[in-house]
Amino acid sequence: MQRLTCAILDDEPLALDLLADYCAQVPFLELRGQFHDALAGLAFLQDNPVDVVFMDIHMPRLTGLQLVQLLPTPAPRIVFTTAYDQYAVQSYTLNAADYLLKPIAFDRFLQAVSKVRQSLPNSVAGPAAPAAPEASVPAAAPAPADAMFVKNEHRLQRVAFDDILYIEGMKEYLLLHTASAGKILTLQSFRRVEEVLPPERFARIHKSFLVALSRIEHVERGKVQVAGRLLPVGDTYRESFAELIRAHNQL
Repeated sequence: MQRLTCAILDDEPLALDLLADYCAQVPFLELRGQFHDALAGLAFLQDNPVDVVFMDIHMPRLTGLQLVQLLPTPAPRIVFTTAYDQYAVQSYTLNAADYLLKPIAFDRFLQAVSKVRQSLPNSVAGPAAPAAPEASVPAAAPAPADAMFVKNEHRLQRVAFDDILYIEGMKEYLLLHTASAGKILTLQSFRRVEEVLPPERFARIHKSFLVALSRIEHVERGKVQVAGRLLPVGDTYRESFAELIRAHNQL
């Protein structure tokens, strides 16, 4: 298997470690460097070309958008990684291969990497040498993500899906109610979290509430009880939630 070389630039150490861990889990990715300083990363990339760069946008001294325009040609494929969605349009004017919003789930990361790999010319990704049928071993499918990382104060905090009771919207923030870690406040949108959470395990029941199906204690009169608290089911979500409950092993 032809490997893709890559580098990571992110000024948040925890985000850097997370992406490095993701790279280590992908058999065809080879991490050549990881940098929390944009200028150090730029200097490395000018002398060490790679196939793809995972690039944060908000970095001191030089933003990811500015740095991309300073890369030598031929430029590597760029996958932007950021907590801000307002730069998406601008990133694609710079021919970004993908735009990942934090918290980044492993399956979404893998999707971006696969997209980059498929976009590379055959001369880079190279056809694999034919193998004898008896030596052929199917590639193992990546394990499904079991957690997400959310920004909490000045750190990225890992939150296991199994630990989530329900999520409460508070204007531009979300309050994650968990079984073991208590309440976790993060600057994030429901839309982004719904993209990360497994849809078969979680359901939006109200404009302000999303619940873990396995944590529902009972449903009654347009409300559900989770962890002893009654949560309302909004009119917009009532029908789809009722269908979900009927399909969720109801006797």
